[in-house]
Amino acid sequence: MKNFALVFILIFFFSFHLTAQEIDDLLNKDFDSLFDGSFTGKDDTSNSMQDTAPVNVNKTGITFGASYEFQGTFAPGWTLAPWHFDGTEERTWGQGVKMVSNLSINAQLSEVFKVYTSLGFNIPGFYFTLGDFFFDYNFFNRVFLRAGKYEHTWGHSSFTNLLARVPDAGPFGPSYIAKADIPIGVGGFQALVLTRVDIAGGAIPEHMNELGFGGKYNIALRWFDLDMGVFFQRYVMPTRGFLSVKTTLGKTELYNEWLIAVNTHTDNAVSFAANLGAARDFFGDKLTLGAEVFYNGEGNTFFYKPETSFTEADTVNVLDQFHFQFNLLYRIDWKGSPRIFTSVKYSTAENSIQAVPGFKFTPLDNIEVYFAVPMELGKKEVYYNNPGYYNDDPYNRPFSIMLLVTLTGSVYASSF
Repeated sequence: MKNFALVFILIFFFSFHLTAQEIDDLLNKDFDSLFDGSFTGKDDTSNSMQDTAPVNVNKTGITFGASYEFQGTFAPGWTLAPWHFDGTEERTWGQGVKMVSNLSINAQLSEVFKVYTSLGFNIPGFYFTLGDFFFDYNFFNRVFLRAGKYEHTWGHSSFTNLLARVPDAGPFGPSYIAKADIPIGVGGFQALVLTRVDIAGGAIPEHMNELGFGGKYNIALRWFDLDMGVFFQRYVMPTRGFLSVKTTLGKTELYNEWLIAVNTHTDNAVSFAANLGAARDFFGDKLTLGAEVFYNGEGNTFFYKPETSFTEADTVNVLDQFHFQFNLLYRIDWKGSPRIFTSVKYSTAENSIQAVPGFKFTPLDNIEVYFAVPMELGKKEVYYNNPGYYNDDPYNRPFSIMLLVTLTGSVYASSF
């Protein structure tokens, strides 16, 4: 208990604004984003009403974009951590290649009407994917409508992102959303309808339980930024509401979030979840330290995790009880912009600990090298190693050595 109390005090001393679930994908390789409140699955909107509104310009025109990624992976790993080797461990190499091409069209058709389309194809397997496909429409600079296929985010942390929740029995696919933003002073109101029915595959929502309805209010004042919202999907999920408050004290960013869930689809039982975290930069913004404590009182809960450049789209689960996380990111002013990072997660549900030390740098133009060692420091069979839960190794191995070399680039051409 003394050791646990010491760890608890140290976590709060260092503070941070990373969330205990959305940092999970260190494999997105954008480590600076781990500390800016933007995580997996975010679209190009933020929580502020001003940012969610489409840009109203006088010129019509079109912008074409093309981005490419060639990735090689070598990631040996074992079914047991080295300190648990007993002769039954198995090794997998985790080698692979991936080639991705994405083409986008951003068309401003009039002062008030804009359409965005993104298509991609991937190798191995040579398959096509439909990325974001939505339109924006501006009603008299008072109501801003966005509708189509895209992922949208609420709250600061993944557990308050009610739009990422999925029913136990699905569907589990990408989201199709129609939302309206109404700016009000320094904040605004947002209302939306969401479905995860496979519309791209020809399906159309036929029942009310295939549609989710939500509303959110945001206000951004000098001393704090507040978000509150509710999301309801009849018969299949609890009705959830959240409150998120962010503020800055000196050079430290603090946040506190709460969630209440009412099982309106079953027995009307009430549960809650909450977190507290902070972040601070040191040494001229070179070093960022962060920590968070998160309590999940809902029990097993399911989230949709969108596809990244390295992992496939998936549905992940978070166990109940307490979760603690500490993160470190150090930016070195050398050629190649090296980044050293460490993430440590602890779950009281199974006394499970996972650490991910590593680094990233860009030795040449357009070439990125990523190295990390995801390791499980707890028991042999624990939370972070189970399929369907958060694990920074894509193969759910308790110990691996990951090396990724990526060649990326993009180009845009516009005509107005």
